[in-house]
Amino acid sequence: MSGGAGRSDQAGFMQTVIVVIHLMVVAAMVGVVLLQKSEGGGLGVGSTGGFLSSRGTANILTRTTAVLAGAFFATSLLLSVLAGWDRKPHSIIEQTQAPPAQQTPGAPTGPVTPPGQGGGLLDTLRRNEQQPPAPPAPGPQVPRPE
Repeated sequence: MSGGAGRSDQAGFMQTVIVVIHLMVVAAMVGVVLLQKSEGGGLGVGSTGGFLSSRGTANILTRTTAVLAGAFFATSLLLSVLAGWDRKPHSIIEQTQAPPAQQTPGAPTGPVTPPGQGGGLLDTLRRNEQQPPAPPAPGPQVPRPE
């Protein structure tokens, strides 16, 4: 497959496979943690004996938990890298072009500096503050609470 569409399909398939592996790791880690012997003190209830009470089995469960935690961390990191792979950074400041020519009542009317000629966002805000307010419209006025 050559081209952008094939690459996107492969990335989506790869992400799906990693999500499935991630979920299997999570389920295995929950199971291994639940199999471990309670150290007591959680709710005041200690374990006198259990399903796995020998010391050698506890070491295997501890190591298995550590390996599964490492796999969980690795798959989480890989999923976050894959999620942001095709994202391109964008700036909201570059999108401060003048809105389409629509007149709204009370909107300031004045010259708009085209982008790239010193008309940044702060300059536009300062120009809008310096313009005198529009005169009130003739006719009955609605009282405003102050």
